[in-house]
Amino acid sequence: MEEKLVIQATTETPEVNFDSTSGKLFLSGRSLPENAFEFYSPLLDWLTAYSSHSRPLTELEINLEYLNSGSLKQIFRVIYKLEDLMELGNEIKISWKYKKGDELMMQKGHEFKQFLEVPIELFEI
Repeated sequence: MEEKLVIQATTETPEVNFDSTSGKLFLSGRSLPENAFEFYSPLLDWLTAYSSHSRPLTELEINLEYLNSGSLKQIFRVIYKLEDLMELGNEIKISWKYKKGDELMMQKGHEFKQFLEVPIELFEI
């Protein structure tokens, strides 16, 4: 397994920085790739490999300016992988950050919080 998964941000895809050594995972920027499944597949593969060597605490920070519907579905899949870790006894912390006044991203954070079992904290920045 790769210790880190790092993908530089573009105008249509977020920055990704997943680190198995620290258990810290970051997604930030804009997520509106033409093919969200294709973009997020390496993240899901990395998380599958990580699950067999995970840290006792895994923290995911999501700080997105915008996401399209395809990305929304794939981020749910990412968080489902973390729910699987939680069911195995790992501690999971998810931070959903959104800019002050960004009602849409705040609403998306609340939707994730409502539909998922893993604890999600929302932070206005």
